[in-house]
Amino acid sequence: MKGFAARLTITVAAVGLAFVMTTRAAAQETGQPGTVRPSGATLFDDYCKSCHGVRAMGDGTLAPLLRKRPADLTLIAQRNGGVFSPEMVARIIDGRKPLAGHGGGDMPVWGEAFGKTSEGAGATSDKITALVNYLQSLQRKP
Repeated sequence: MKGFAARLTITVAAVGLAFVMTTRAAAQETGQPGTVRPSGATLFDDYCKSCHGVRAMGDGTLAPLLRKRPADLTLIAQRNGGVFSPEMVARIIDGRKPLAGHGGGDMPVWGEAFGKTSEGAGATSDKITALVNYLQSLQRKP
């Protein structure tokens, strides 16, 4: 029961962090024309860094507290045969492509936080696109 209580505490802390970050990002962008949109780097800093680390290598400050170590996001292309698929990465971020550890309490699914698009299901928001482009820029060469 002790392990369960620790995981529950971590999950509650992660959800609280997600709420704070979502509120902060919402305050930065109102959706009005001329509004400054956060960059992919800013979104990563707000939503991903605490688990995935400053350099996106899976070594964030919360990483040691999680059941499953966060992925090294600089190796996405290497793990996918040398190909970085923006569509696949977007689907992981917004929850359309479930992965072990994602959305099950370890990693929040950020589709709702990044906002739905007017194009409907399957469309990628500008925020997710910015984050995906940033992650693509971090890929290590083989």
